[in-house]
Amino acid sequence: MRILVVEDEKEFCQTIEEGLRIDGFEVDTCYDGEDAWELIWVEKFDLIILDLNLPGMDGMEVLHKIRKENLEVNVLVLSARGQVKGRVEGLDAGANDYLCKPFAFEELSSRVRCMTRRRFVQNNIVLASGELSLNPKTRIAYAKGCELFLTRKEIGILEYLMLHPESVIGQEELIQRVWDGSVDSFSNSIRVHISDLRKKLRGALGYDPITNRVGQGYLIGGKKYD
Repeated sequence: MRILVVEDEKEFCQTIEEGLRIDGFEVDTCYDGEDAWELIWVEKFDLIILDLNLPGMDGMEVLHKIRKENLEVNVLVLSARGQVKGRVEGLDAGANDYLCKPFAFEELSSRVRCMTRRRFVQNNIVLASGELSLNPKTRIAYAKGCELFLTRKEIGILEYLMLHPESVIGQEELIQRVWDGSVDSFSNSIRVHISDLRKKLRGALGYDPITNRVGQGYLIGGKKYD
């Protein structure tokens, strides 16, 4: 999943970049509207996080150019223009979402997750890893072509791991992304759900596709170590 962050405040831009990289995204940055448009025109992004107050070319003009070219990329607008009129103008111009400054990174991260998940659902993309597949729209997983009967939390864990193939996902990250931080990091709940999920996958596949890197986290589709 590739994201472009367009923000003229370099330190703030770098903070967003670092947070999104920790979340497992591939992130490019630029600080100028004209540079942003050149990047958008020649590169392919899944999501653009776009500030409106930019040098070179105003963010609203960049947004208009994106939609004029009928680019399907999702756009999340960041702006200090918090009035209702400003939000309406941004959304009417083609933004998929609008976030007013100042904001907590956790809120931005949540919006990004929703928008990237929505992209999978809208495009009817099926996630796949080896003999496993998962349809984000129907929330149904299959092993060797047979439906798996998983709980909502088990589906959430599996989906998040499959969205980040070959990436080690820590327990804290799963709590934030699947539980939305609603359980304590020392709770045994998440370990129980992962254990149950792995048992079901092992029963359906004959092997466990999830690897536990001790002290680091879990991954799916990566190289396994004894």
